[in-house]
Amino acid sequence: MIDHNMRSLEMQMELEPTGERMILDRYQSSPEDYAIYLMHIATYRFAEPYTQGKRVLDYGCGSGYGSALIAETAARVTGVDVAEDAVAFARDRFKRDNLDYRRVAPDGPLPFEDAAFDTVLSFQVLEHIADPSLYLSEIRRVLTPGGRLVLATPDRSTRLLPLQRPWNRWHVHEYGAAELERLLARHFPRVEVMGMGGTPDLIDIELRRARRVKWLTLPFTLPLMPDRWRVCALNLLHRLRGPGIATGAPREYPWTVSDVTIGKNASPSVNLVAVAESGQGKANA
Repeated sequence: MIDHNMRSLEMQMELEPTGERMILDRYQSSPEDYAIYLMHIATYRFAEPYTQGKRVLDYGCGSGYGSALIAETAARVTGVDVAEDAVAFARDRFKRDNLDYRRVAPDGPLPFEDAAFDTVLSFQVLEHIADPSLYLSEIRRVLTPGGRLVLATPDRSTRLLPLQRPWNRWHVHEYGAAELERLLARHFPRVEVMGMGGTPDLIDIELRRARRVKWLTLPFTLPLMPDRWRVCALNLLHRLRGPGIATGAPREYPWTVSDVTIGKNASPSVNLVAVAESGQGKANA
């Protein structure tokens, strides 16, 4: 019989740590990783007023740490992800009586009935979606009347040059605040889009990282570059640079979640955070 702790460690080693999938134990080895960690946690903390006592869908749960955090006060949490290894890791690592995980198809409907959830969380997922209208329509379908979507996605205003395509090889499209609001308003009658900022010393870590990479990845992130070429070039650059997530021993840093702020006047903003209410009728076509 395999020891449970050893099996968890083996699964964690097999689950690749990347900027797209947060594994808590791997995100305290450098200031850049720790800044990302705090932003992830701050987003879930921001969502708590919308999840307490509610039936929650965490759409894109990744390694499951956030679903478990929300489950501390929610009535029920279902975490879903397209990656089977992430779902298996979450099931093994984060367990609660009111928490379950499921794998979902990347381009199909959600396996839930209409109005199954009071709140849907979508954190750092929209930028990966080739058909955002289908994605948001499914979210609207599974929300109860008056239910809420809480969504977070990178803010292109601080990550990309005008017209530049994403330098993250997994991202299909990154949004500005006005564009995101227009997209969400086609599916939800009430939408509020905010920014994520923080103390200058913390936010500057992410700003410097984005500034460095957006120049490094020119010219193959220019708008005229075919997407297949863009992705191939970014994959090659990734192999040459090596893993982006540090794997050394955890270190101590002076920042906490309270150093991250989410609000209308957050500037500069590294992520966009939106709250959309489903209203009483059906979504627009």
